[in-house]
Amino acid sequence: MLPVIAQWNWQAVFSLAHLRYRFITLLRNPTMSEGNTDTLTAVELDIPEPGPQTQSSAQLDLPRTSPQPPRSAQTQGQTHSQAEHQVLEEGHPGKEPGEQCPATLLTPGDGVGAGAMEDVGAKGSHWTSAIDQFKLKRFFVLRPGTIDQALADIQVLVNQEEDGAVLGVWLMAEVDHWNNERERVVLITERSLLVCKYDFVMFNCEQIQRIPLNFIDRIAHGNFIFPQRSLLKREGEGVRVFWDRLREPSFSSRWNPFATDYPYNTFTYHPVSNVDDKFTALCEIHSFQKQLTEAAQKAHLKKPIPGKANGVLVLNQPLLIEAFVGLMSFIGNQNKLGYSLARGNIGF
Repeated sequence: MLPVIAQWNWQAVFSLAHLRYRFITLLRNPTMSEGNTDTLTAVELDIPEPGPQTQSSAQLDLPRTSPQPPRSAQTQGQTHSQAEHQVLEEGHPGKEPGEQCPATLLTPGDGVGAGAMEDVGAKGSHWTSAIDQFKLKRFFVLRPGTIDQALADIQVLVNQEEDGAVLGVWLMAEVDHWNNERERVVLITERSLLVCKYDFVMFNCEQIQRIPLNFIDRIAHGNFIFPQRSLLKREGEGVRVFWDRLREPSFSSRWNPFATDYPYNTFTYHPVSNVDDKFTALCEIHSFQKQLTEAAQKAHLKKPIPGKANGVLVLNQPLLIEAFVGLMSFIGNQNKLGYSLARGNIGF
């Protein structure tokens, strides 16, 4: 009798559950009509045989599903990821395809390291070239038409009978035995080497040193060096022209900063040699050495000197400047006292 009552109780429980489901469905969807009704298919439930465990408890295993985020959250996350992908590909949000992103200024507060800031400063350091440009503009030789006027004035002073035709002109810096720089215009003619001191401010040739080409016996080219205990320093290369091999400078001339009886002249690049192509060609010491060697060889063949070996010896060796302290040359070279330079307003 007890098994029959237990089976009837289970059927009653499922019937009540079915009625409860129908009632809740009607409450949630009150607009449901006879023409728009949900068709419910009856499902036959296999009721297990009641036993000791079934009578005591009935457990329903519901499927476990992982919680899914709302659709709005998924759409928002997808939109954000697509925007980030667009920024990575295009470089800037809202930028048209193929358009370059504007440059970003780096500041120390942006978390940029010191090395990166140094690289940016090295690549974009326009102020350095601006300072160099300002310093070069102070040379009067760079004023428009100045160098052309100077060459025209000097060529008028060339003696055609004694010197011959002009073969080449150079703008260089002469370095004396005390390491002083002086601005010079050098001309090579058929029979002479002319070293001219020209005032580019007043357009006046103040002095011309004439050296016969058949007297030149050695031409040395190399870097500048000083004695071992010297305090001076000079970088770069130069050309030294010797014209009296038998005569050496005296002791008094070595220690006299104003001595002019040295048997050689030393030339180096002018400070404006890198301004443009015109001044680069005008200040090139290699072309000067080559043309001077050829002109001197021809002069030796045309007019040899009796009792002296003819020909020019070309040497590639360091150029020694026998100066140790040179305070005057240090002050003069730093302030470019040997050049025609705009030095500002002096006075009141």
